[in-house]
Amino acid sequence: MTRATGGDDARPHVVVINRWREHYADYHRYLDHSTHRVTYVSTEIGLSSVPPAATDIALVDATDDLPQARAALAELVSKYGPPHRIVALKEDDLLVGAQLREEWGVPGHRPADLLRFRDKFLMGQAIAAAGLPIPAFATVTGPESVLDFADIHGWPVVIKPRIGSSSAGVVVLDGPAALASFELTDEPMLVQAFNPHPIHHVDGVFTGTDLACLRVSRYVNTCLGFREGSFLGSVEVDDPVVIGAVRAAATDFLRALTDRPTPLHLEVFFDGETCTFLEVGARAGGSEIPFIWRDLHGYDLMRAAFDLQLGLEPQLPPTTRVVEVGGWLLIPAPAARPCRITEVTSMVGGQPGPYAEALLGVGEILPEADAYYEHVGGRFRFRGRSSAEVAEALEATAKGFRVSAEPVERVGAR
Repeated sequence: MTRATGGDDARPHVVVINRWREHYADYHRYLDHSTHRVTYVSTEIGLSSVPPAATDIALVDATDDLPQARAALAELVSKYGPPHRIVALKEDDLLVGAQLREEWGVPGHRPADLLRFRDKFLMGQAIAAAGLPIPAFATVTGPESVLDFADIHGWPVVIKPRIGSSSAGVVVLDGPAALASFELTDEPMLVQAFNPHPIHHVDGVFTGTDLACLRVSRYVNTCLGFREGSFLGSVEVDDPVVIGAVRAAATDFLRALTDRPTPLHLEVFFDGETCTFLEVGARAGGSEIPFIWRDLHGYDLMRAAFDLQLGLEPQLPPTTRVVEVGGWLLIPAPAARPCRITEVTSMVGGQPGPYAEALLGVGEILPEADAYYEHVGGRFRFRGRSSAEVAEALEATAKGFRVSAEPVERVGAR
């Protein structure tokens, strides 16, 4: 799918790997598509977020399929020459982008630079080696290894893929009987002691030594619960004591993992006094986080991540801004994807309610796509003067929203 021709064009060639339909990243604002040849490796679902000024697009079924991405890049290189930079912003695409950089000698992160942010066992080893609080963990080599772990650390235990996202494949087992009915696969897995404390997430930019900017948010329900059918929400914290404690812990966690600038989406357990590490991604947070930051805080986390992958120093947040508290809500898909929406209720204008929403209309198809938190039953964004005000609007929206759907036949793999 060619938008413009390459020829003898000497403009730098930048390749962007994209799977988002929604404009999580405003690529056209981050890089001048007239002074660069910007080509895209994209899924078909992601085409709507590719700027019209793109030089070319190579389609793949899945952007995290390395052979497909490799072949797509080779196709683009044959037309426009070797890439000067390769950008991949989605968490599941980070290692693919890093591998392609290594193969083509492109500056930027290599797989070895990112494994600590993708492999949860290596991530945990780095945190533990720094003497920082983290639940006990071990690799899974079979059912006996889980039983041995539980004998020492107790039940319940959490089993999760070493490399994964959006809580895919994560289970909580409450005893030997649950383990006996759970089928282990050949996928590398981790077993971890269960921590009952509330989960908070931290989003911002790490400079290599300190946090240039951050917001601390408290989850309403859990990411794992969302997989199992409950809504998932988040409310930014306005308590300065909590923010200070989490900021100090987050700084220590990031320093244990890297000395290079990186965007971050960190998750921690917080018991009211102490932060315990859960996991972290070297990328901007997903869901509605990029929109909340742009709308309320005047800062584009995706642009910071994009600039870092271009080898640029990201701009710092504005020093003066209106201080508001943000929040977001995701409602699960109303039926197995793909499905056709048969009923949906707008919640914008409700008192209390969201200031923005992303809904499909009746008759539209909710696709079976890899951007899991994008293609859901409903997405909502909130703003308010306090955490309590935002939490009230979030809970009212979760209670009042209605969406239903009917299954449709799958077309294609993704």
